Amino acid sequence: MEEGLLLVKEGEKTSSESSSITWGVLVGEMKRLGFIAAPMVAVTLSQYLLQVISTMMVGHLGELSLSSTAIATSLSGVTGYSFLVILSPFLPFSSCRCILFKSGLDNLGGALAIDISIWLNVIFLVLYMSLEWWSFELLILLSGLLPNPELETSVLSVCLNTISTLYAIPYGFGAAVSTRVSNELGAGNPQGARVAVFVVMFLAVMETTIVSSTLFATRRIFGYTFSNEKEVVDFVTSMAPLVCLSVIMDSLQGVLSGVARGCGWQHIGAYVNLGAFYLVGIPMAATLAFWVQLRGKGLWIGIQAGAVVQTILLSIITSCTNWEKQAIKARERLFEGRSYGNNEVM
Repeated sequence: MEEGLLLVKEGEKTSSESSSITWGVLVGEMKRLGFIAAPMVAVTLSQYLLQVISTMMVGHLGELSLSSTAIATSLSGVTGYSFLVILSPFLPFSSCRCILFKSGLDNLGGALAIDISIWLNVIFLVLYMSLEWWSFELLILLSGLLPNPELETSVLSVCLNTISTLYAIPYGFGAAVSTRVSNELGAGNPQGARVAVFVVMFLAVMETTIVSSTLFATRRIFGYTFSNEKEVVDFVTSMAPLVCLSVIMDSLQGVLSGVARGCGWQHIGAYVNLGAFYLVGIPMAATLAFWVQLRGKGLWIGIQAGAVVQTILLSIITSCTNWEKQAIKARERLFEGRSYGNNEVM
């Protein structure tokens, strides 16, 4: 009870002290976000460029080589998490019952059971981050069913590799704001979390403006990095405006997803991604590609419709957030964790 009252007073005090936002505060927050995001961007780029460079080399061998490599890569990506997703609903319950009643570990078994149950949060996080990725990989698999699958799959592979490489930047920003928001909320500083969100959104808008403008300006030549086939390059050029739209959506939703992770909204993010991509994006993509006969462009337009829905929903959730309440909830969880640890020691 005393901890709860102390918590509210500390939150009100911090909020009143931090009511004014100055340029110094914004610049300082920008530096902190940059220090966290830069290593993440470098690591993500260095890891993903291995696949991109390999795709570039294969693409210059011909359309068939590029399309077959794209399908193989997408198939391995889609099936990589399948066993985890299938087994995850049964893990907490069956494991807890086994540890408590069958292993003879008694109190230690109860502690282990609680730890295993906490992995539910990890499962939601995996679903949250992988549902969107799976939807884009499914585009490559669906493109193999279109007329002239070599061309369609090759072009969609080029587009997907392009936006995946550029996504390293908003992914780094998202990881940075996730850390900053969680730290500020845990410290009972809602104004600090609000400033972090404002600054990272500003950085995301600046980044996506520069990147999308550069990509659109080089739309007639960047296709040659993946293929020498003029048919492929011309198709990539016609897809460039849609790819630029994808870059804009990825930048915005990347940082908004980071905010959601920092607030502990993994379950909400999983529901948003499920609805946006699997109730809107994939059905619309299949309809436009196979029924309206837009083919590869239809697939990409459909999945971008899902990305727009995702970004709008995350924007609404973030803009309607009561940061003072989020800070109180975070501190309460912190005190609960400490009291639980003290009880275990005693």
